[in-house]
Amino acid sequence: MDSDFELDPAIVTALPVGGEIVSIVPRGDTNWSDGFRVAVEVGDERKEFVLKIIDCEDAREMAVGEYESQKALYQYLPDNISPALAHGTLESKPNAAFFLTKFHDLEPRVIDPVRLAPIMTKLHTTSSSPTGKFGFPVTTFKGYVPVNNEWTNTWEEFFARQFKREIAWEQSVRGADADMEQIADEFFAKVIPRLLRPLQTEGRSIKPVLCHGDLWHGNIEFDVATQDPIMFDSCCVYGHNEFDLSLMVVPRYLLGARHVAAYIKEMGISEPLEDFDDRLMLYNLRNELVVPGLWANWAHLREEVKKTMRSLVAKYPQGLAGAEPIIKFR
Repeated sequence: MDSDFELDPAIVTALPVGGEIVSIVPRGDTNWSDGFRVAVEVGDERKEFVLKIIDCEDAREMAVGEYESQKALYQYLPDNISPALAHGTLESKPNAAFFLTKFHDLEPRVIDPVRLAPIMTKLHTTSSSPTGKFGFPVTTFKGYVPVNNEWTNTWEEFFARQFKREIAWEQSVRGADADMEQIADEFFAKVIPRLLRPLQTEGRSIKPVLCHGDLWHGNIEFDVATQDPIMFDSCCVYGHNEFDLSLMVVPRYLLGARHVAAYIKEMGISEPLEDFDDRLMLYNLRNELVVPGLWANWAHLREEVKKTMRSLVAKYPQGLAGAEPIIKFR
């Protein structure tokens, strides 16, 4: 697509009534979507929007997932989220969809830990699941990988169910891996119950709160006018708050240990405290498995995932002794 293309009628309908479209400028893309900055004049007022057009399998569901995620976040962080304005399928191409939000003139830079921690704390202390369970009202997508957000009573069940799906999805893209399947059997039987079940047993509990779901430096930029950090490209879930720290344990991401430290200084750590580092390592495995499926140049991460899984199995050889896993790998 280029700046001369005509907007689909469904998109035009979502723009201000009576407005004149004065410019459409390409603004970033991915392997599955194209972005545009759209300017509209309504009388003497100029309004600008960010338009994302998604053209791949599950496009409609992806647009809905992003819309509902950003809408949910905006309820709690209106200064740090661009409001979700519209979504829909294209009239000219029913298999494609769009997502529309307000335009912010953004500049990329790494947010300071002491600036990010209060924002995350506000989100995680003021939000709560509408059902009291773990999940989200619609399917969301990590890249174009669907996340099954059907409600569950335990975080262990939610996490294990999705990790199982992501292992299968990655192999559907990069090829079968018998070694992974063997490791996964032990991992689901021992590690996931050992690290996640104690969060909600023996008198302990965790509250399902709204998580951004894909919080890394590439998804936070600064509004030039207000200097407020703006978060985008969310993949929301009502889950364990520590899940939003999962990308801060990987050296290639610029949100790191200092951001984790600043956050836990305000929020504290879930019991059992001694499991914290391994829980974050566990949470990060989902991202590390999806990334090589999305981008071939990261295919080597599969081996790193298996290495981490082996190390955790070796650390917890007895698992949660005598306990059956809620979700078995096979």
